[in-house]
Amino acid sequence: MRQRILIVDDEVPIQELIKFNLEQAGYEVEVASDGIAALERFAACKPDLVVLDLMLPGKDGYDVCKGIRRTSNTPIIMLTAKETELERVLGLELGADDYMTKPFSPLELVARIKAVLRRSTGPDPQEIDQFEVGGIAMRVETREVVVKGEMIDLTRKEFDLLHVFLLNVGKVLTREFLLQKVWGYEYEGETRTVDVHIRHLRRKLGPEGEDRIETIHGVGYKIRGN
Repeated sequence: MRQRILIVDDEVPIQELIKFNLEQAGYEVEVASDGIAALERFAACKPDLVVLDLMLPGKDGYDVCKGIRRTSNTPIIMLTAKETELERVLGLELGADDYMTKPFSPLELVARIKAVLRRSTGPDPQEIDQFEVGGIAMRVETREVVVKGEMIDLTRKEFDLLHVFLLNVGKVLTREFLLQKVWGYEYEGETRTVDVHIRHLRRKLGPEGEDRIETIHGVGYKIRGN
């Protein structure tokens, strides 16, 4: 079965450009031109990924992202016309998995969609399925994390980040390494993405989250093994 992508953009030429390139890449495509229609189409077609413009009539992209995140962890790639750190960080804070700035390369967008989808389809069955490190228990197959007997709710990227840390206990991991492993490509100069997700992950790990994932200044992060 072909994977389904929902494109949300009020500019028809951009809709058609993205749709053409995604269909050429073998995806099934749905479209919506405003925020209200986006949430309706999302509920109706249950896409595997959403390409979401920020500037929309009805509801803006931030509201659409929040609406989707109330019920689903479906990957979201945001499109923004302004290259500002505040917009990027806000989108990530709301649960977006990635973003691109207009104008963008359709081929790069397709590559990023493939990378996000590849990492959202679940773990390789050859990998270790269960971990228990420093009071954190993880079951990879069911994507469950328990901290001191309590199940915690992680987004897909937070889970994948924690998974990489647990595979590399005690090792210092650079932001670039984490970007490559979790996002599947390199953001040149955009390591802020990692910092935002780690901040959320630490908070969800509880009062000891800051100690569990240690910042190694000027280098990156490491997770303690005890």
